[in-house]
Amino acid sequence: MNVLITGANGFVGQALVNRLATLLATGHSPIEIETATLLDIQFDNPAPHPSFRQVAGSIGDNNLMQKVLAEPFDLVFHLASIPGGLAEKNYELGRAINLDATLVLLESLRNQAKPPVVVFASTIGVFGAPIPDLVTDDTPARPNNMSYSAQKMIGEILIDDFSRRGWIDGRSLRLPGIVARPPAPNGAISIFMSDLIRELAAGRPYTCPVSAKATAWLMSARCIAENLLHATLLPKEAVEQRRTWMLPVIRTSMGELVGGIAELFGPETLQRIRYEPIEAVEAVFGRQPPIEVPASEKAGFRSDGTLKDLILNALKGSA
Repeated sequence: MNVLITGANGFVGQALVNRLATLLATGHSPIEIETATLLDIQFDNPAPHPSFRQVAGSIGDNNLMQKVLAEPFDLVFHLASIPGGLAEKNYELGRAINLDATLVLLESLRNQAKPPVVVFASTIGVFGAPIPDLVTDDTPARPNNMSYSAQKMIGEILIDDFSRRGWIDGRSLRLPGIVARPPAPNGAISIFMSDLIRELAAGRPYTCPVSAKATAWLMSARCIAENLLHATLLPKEAVEQRRTWMLPVIRTSMGELVGGIAELFGPETLQRIRYEPIEAVEAVFGRQPPIEVPASEKAGFRSDGTLKDLILNALKGSA
């Protein structure tokens, strides 16, 4: 199987690449790989497996993409994107990568003799604001709060339409807050959830931009990598029923999350947290309601399990 991973050096991309390399090395990979092409602007480390090759460049570079897509791929993980905060500040950049480049990629894949499986990283941002009081497998999307959310919603529609035509075999996953991201800024406003876990676990103080009662949907990088891999294995009957999946998550308030960190790293943790809510941040990232996704769970998608599991997985990384 020839595999393409766009955005392979991003946080989610690295989690997927490292997890896949570990599974290949131990003989437990759910997919057989001949070559995996890793595509991103740049790479921080060498490829972690002999079957992986790195290609440095932008998915928005049409000349580069023509070269990359000159060979057919059996499986594509399309993870490359401009995150929400940056896409909102720079509409042209967000559109070029999140929308235009996605369409170019799909148009190129439709010309293959054999339709590839395409796993698309969408976002819970498509639910907009305010989010309904309960989110289920069938809650309608209403991306009214950020251009990033609208661009991802369009990506979902393209995945559905290209699949309907038989050009690809697509499935979209609406990714929740994924922790714990590295401290380097990346334009994602939701990075504060990763900062909170990492800083408090390390014994450092942290000022949280949402209130203690603010609620969020969270998943560790390792768990999201497992769910991305699982998406490739969905049987025909599952994707015939739906191609867009809201994942099971850990729903927690910031106060509960801090309490969980304190249980693991000592009660003094409670003295190092300060809450200074920013209404605009809490409105988007701190009011996520209860979630019930039995169809997703029946299809085999999983959360981290418990809040303790989430925190420990977030701190361990993705290997």
